[in-house]
Amino acid sequence: MVLGAGCSLKKYAVNEVGNALAGSGSSFASDDDPELIRAAVPFSLKLMESLLAESPKHRGLLFASASGFTQYAYAFVQMDADEMEDKDLTAATVMRERAKKLYLRARDYGLRGLETRHRNFGAQLRTNAPAAVKTMRRADVPLLYWTAVSWGAAISLSKDDPDRVAEVPQMEALIDRALALDESWGEGAIHNFLITYEMARQGVPGDAAARARQHFERAVALSGGHLAAPFVSYAEAVCVQKQDLKQFDELLQRALAVDVNAQPDNRLVNLIMQRRARWLESKREDLFLITEPPQAK
Repeated sequence: MVLGAGCSLKKYAVNEVGNALAGSGSSFASDDDPELIRAAVPFSLKLMESLLAESPKHRGLLFASASGFTQYAYAFVQMDADEMEDKDLTAATVMRERAKKLYLRARDYGLRGLETRHRNFGAQLRTNAPAAVKTMRRADVPLLYWTAVSWGAAISLSKDDPDRVAEVPQMEALIDRALALDESWGEGAIHNFLITYEMARQGVPGDAAARARQHFERAVALSGGHLAAPFVSYAEAVCVQKQDLKQFDELLQRALAVDVNAQPDNRLVNLIMQRRARWLESKREDLFLITEPPQAK
C-alpha cells in the first residue's frame, strides 16, 4: 500500500511538472532574444523527454515536444545550415542531417500524442491514411499540424531517400485534415505551411502558384498582417520559382516592417522570420537572374 501510494504520488508530481512545462511556451514565444532561447531550449526539451519517460501518455508534454523540437530544428539548426552553406558545405550538410533527425523525433512525439486519443492511429495511418485521419476532431488540430510540419520538413531534407519520400501521402493526409477541421488555427499557421507545400505537391490539377497565393492571402488575413512568416514563405517559395524579383523585394520589406512588439506572443517567431527575410535579401543575386540595365554611353 505504501509503495503504491508512493508510485501514485510520483506520477502525480511528474504530471504536474509536465503540465507546467507544457504550458510554458508563451514565455519563450514572447522573448526578444533569440540567442538566449537557442541556449535555453535544449535543456527544456530534454527535461520534457525525461518526464515523458515517466509519463509516456502525457498529451501536453507530447504536444510541447512535437512543437518544440520542430521549431528548434528550423530556427536554430536548419536556418544555420542554410546561412553557412556558402562558406562550409560539409558543415551545412551535417547540420541538415541533424535537423532531419530532430524533425523525425518531433513527428514521433506528435504521432504518440494523437494516439493518446486515437488508439493505433500510427499503424492505421500507414495502412490507409485517408480513412485514418477521418477519426480526427477539431481538438486534434494542433497535434495534426505539428506532426505534419515536422514530417514534411524531414521529407524535404530526404530527397535522396525513397522510403522517406514515400511517406508524403501520410503527411498530406494530416495537414489536409487539419485544414478541413480548423483552417483558422494558429492565426493561419496551416495556410502558411501550405504556401510552401503547394509548390511541391504532386498529382494535383491546376496552378500550384495560384493555390499558394490563396493560402498566402488567407494566412495574412487570419494573422491580421502581424506575422512576418506568410510574406517570407511566399517570397521564398513562390517568387523565387516564378522569378518575380519585384514582388520578392516587396514581400520581404513587408516582413521586415512587421512590428515585433505589437503582439508579444509572436515576438520570437517574428524576429526569427525577419532574420530569414534579411538572409534572403542577401541572396538576391544568387536566387534571381538579374539583368542590369545597359550603361549609358
